[in-house]
Amino acid sequence: MVRALKSGEGKIALVTGGGTGVGRGIAEALSAEGYTVVITGRRADVLDKAAGDIAAQTGGAVQAIVADIGDPAAVARLFEAIRTQFGRLDLLVNNAGSTVPPVSLEDVTFEQWSGILAANLTGAFLCTQQAFRLMKAQAPRGGRIINNGSISAQTPRPNSAPYTATKHAITGLTKSTALDGRKYDIACGQIDIGNAATDMTSKMNSGVLQANGETASEPTIPVAHIAEAVVYMASLPLEANVLTMTVMATKMPLVGRG
Repeated sequence: MVRALKSGEGKIALVTGGGTGVGRGIAEALSAEGYTVVITGRRADVLDKAAGDIAAQTGGAVQAIVADIGDPAAVARLFEAIRTQFGRLDLLVNNAGSTVPPVSLEDVTFEQWSGILAANLTGAFLCTQQAFRLMKAQAPRGGRIINNGSISAQTPRPNSAPYTATKHAITGLTKSTALDGRKYDIACGQIDIGNAATDMTSKMNSGVLQANGETASEPTIPVAHIAEAVVYMASLPLEANVLTMTVMATKMPLVGRG
């Protein structure tokens, strides 16, 4: 009997923010699908544990490389390590991101603004830039980039101006990347995630501020559903692309008036 190939066999994937939460879930799903997965983030201990746990779970090859994706030199070293070790990159998942405390717009400090801009937007741009350079030069040419947009790329929450601004900007980056990547066989899409169950969304159970000023609990969904969606997006041939996809808890107050 001939064994059916998994969609990621022989392919190299990089997941930023891959040590925890959604990023770790995506990395595990890609590894299970046969990808050799590189995860990156700023904390070596977290990354090393995640890489070991994922490899033990899937039997795949998972490597941790520490990098601050807001630092151009660190991103250049990250991609040089991938080029040197693997010779190519088939999939970049721009997942890394952070948020700031939910305070009024006028109380956001410049340091908070600058930090979230670097983590959520500058990092995604720098990784995309390096991925372009590698993907257009490798043989066979091309690859895929998937950006984590969040539902904040569509609709803000109260007191979230810095986070929402970066996520709206990710949509612009996604569309520009999809356009500019055409001639190099580089496809780019975006997944907007609503209330995946992670440490970041644990407060949803006890209640979060709504647009009408009330505080209400919100439903969440397992990270596995997000990871499965990313695997689907990644499994398409490069002549097909999911430009945008929203995966959310069905009953969360996004659609309509809450």
